[in-house]
Amino acid sequence: MDVRREDSRYRGGDAARGIETLHSFSFGPHYDPGNLRFGALIACNEERLAPGAGFDEHPHSHTEIVTWVVSGELTHRDSAGHETVVRPGDVQCLSAAAGVRHVERNDADVPLVFLQMWLAPLEPGGEPSYDVVHGIADSTPYAVPRAGAMLHVRRLTAGERTAVPEAKLGYVHVVRGEVRVGDVELGAGDALRLSGEGELELVASGGGAEVLVWELGG
Repeated sequence: MDVRREDSRYRGGDAARGIETLHSFSFGPHYDPGNLRFGALIACNEERLAPGAGFDEHPHSHTEIVTWVVSGELTHRDSAGHETVVRPGDVQCLSAAAGVRHVERNDADVPLVFLQMWLAPLEPGGEPSYDVVHGIADSTPYAVPRAGAMLHVRRLTAGERTAVPEAKLGYVHVVRGEVRVGDVELGAGDALRLSGEGELELVASGGGAEVLVWELGG
């Protein structure tokens, strides 16, 4: 197990524009050759936007962009004509493929916090696509086939247990609360990178937890 603690993330963003970012992987000026990716996962950014703040239209290509809102509401618009408000419990996926542009904003009057995870596709190019599932259930894994990956959402009450899906590579990110995996205690913002450890369980402590678990190719 490779444990990555919340306070080890690279801090970025633009405070003057109401943007704070916490990067779990090497990103932009925070270059770390030992932390470029884990399997298909190349970014896991926690974005905190003040009311009215956001990212103006910017391009992406050859990236699968999966977004999970922690609190608040995210307004998404893209060059393919999609416009959506993404709320807690929704999973959004923008497949940039050969190229797409989008805008992400906090148009509400309360702070917005969301996680955005970038995955490398198995093959470059193709046509961009967009998908959003509103109110995804814990029992429904979300497939990102272009990256050969699967996302599992786990919302646990105190003392509740759930199996970590076995995969060649696994990535566990604690969104809120506290969990234990084996003898490792994890809190909000902590992550666990797994490489074929076999059968493992998440056990929630305290007031429960919300956890995102990725099954990744090698």
